Amino acid sequence: MTDSLLTPAMEELRPDLGEVVSLLETRAPYGAVCLSSREMTQYMVENNQERVIPGEPTAGVILRGFDGQTMRERCLGGFDREKVLREAKDFIQGVEFAGNGKIDPGEERVENFQTKMERDPALVPTREKLDYLREMNQRVNQFDSRIVNARVRLTEFREKTVFRNRAEDLAQDIQRVHMSIIVTVMGDKGVVYDTKTKCGTAGLEILTFSDEELEKLVKNTIKLLDAGRIEPGEYTVVTAPGVSGVICHESFGHGVETDMFLKERAKAVNFIGKRVGSELVDIYDDPSLPGEFGSYSFDDEGLLAKPTRIVSKGVFERGLTDLYSATALGIERSPNGRRQDLTRKVYPRMTNTFFGSGETPVEDLIGQVEDGIYIAKISSGMEDPKGWGIQVTGHYGFEIKGGEITEKMYSPIGMTGYVPEVLSSISAVGNDFGLSGGYCGKGTKELVPVTDGGPHLLLKARLG
Repeated sequence: MTDSLLTPAMEELRPDLGEVVSLLETRAPYGAVCLSSREMTQYMVENNQERVIPGEPTAGVILRGFDGQTMRERCLGGFDREKVLREAKDFIQGVEFAGNGKIDPGEERVENFQTKMERDPALVPTREKLDYLREMNQRVNQFDSRIVNARVRLTEFREKTVFRNRAEDLAQDIQRVHMSIIVTVMGDKGVVYDTKTKCGTAGLEILTFSDEELEKLVKNTIKLLDAGRIEPGEYTVVTAPGVSGVICHESFGHGVETDMFLKERAKAVNFIGKRVGSELVDIYDDPSLPGEFGSYSFDDEGLLAKPTRIVSKGVFERGLTDLYSATALGIERSPNGRRQDLTRKVYPRMTNTFFGSGETPVEDLIGQVEDGIYIAKISSGMEDPKGWGIQVTGHYGFEIKGGEITEKMYSPIGMTGYVPEVLSSISAVGNDFGLSGGYCGKGTKELVPVTDGGPHLLLKARLG
């Protein structure tokens, strides 16, 4: 792991940020400044091509002034001290603050945080990374002659952040890695694919795949060649942790990001303090989970990471906030103020969102189903916060007969429903737990890394 928490330019500017905050607060009731450096690189090996795709890096300063009613920001590139001081003076003189709200800057603290890792991607040569992807591609292709492509992709994200207000001086260096293997096979009925992914806030050491994992991936892909289509209707359903997570993400993720409350675009606002699911349902969002893809030490507004309980025993307790929405709604902040990069505004965003585990062994949970469907893997999900409907697509699933999962496969499997009805139908929650990471957009933009998951769930739903 590298010893340097920040870039040299960020380290040099950091001691002067207190002066910048003081300048901002000559007119603004609350001032803050953030230094941000973000980089992304993708490496991809397929059967017939290889690519290294560098992302567009961002590096600069965000100045903020807030009066409890209006949030003002200015973004500038680079970390030049004189430029930052000059821009701060110009910025604060050029705006009016009508409100006089008292914004809590938090406790006085100076803290540094850095991702723990055994193999820092910054210290591993590109050649070595590509060699590993080539080896993975060859290992996958050896399992079956019907494989027409094995795409192996590694994505690295590095985020270095400093947050400063009158009380806090925080810095974090976050390394995220994401690796996916997409296997495509061809048979008499056409072309199908399946995927295997590993990711986390960590180094390259977490991106290892056993032969058993790769062989299972290939076998599942081949089974999809003969998968049938499910007859539309109401079913007893068991969802695997990855599928449970997307239900959670779509139902009590986007729908409870509280900027949607202020815009009157979320039906969930009418259910605060009310029952929205069975007593078995607990839902959390927690950016403090060690090593998960959506984790961090503090959000983009300087609030230290901690868990937020969204639903407790089926009752909707609260939503996810940023500083602006929490102030406007008069509720306690949660550490969910996130921005894609310094050129974008902060929104309340999910981090690691999941159903809490229950007490039912998975074998017993499946054993309760005489005739139903086991949705084993997720493909996609959509939500309608205003109508509170969800649509979840399972990549594939299996028939359950007499309390056992059979070999009869269906693909794809669509699930639709009204959120309170779906969650109220949950009759058993597994004692297991699993999380999987990916990317989440706010609408069709503002991508941030997230994780979702939970245990196996037993519920009723409409499938098609």
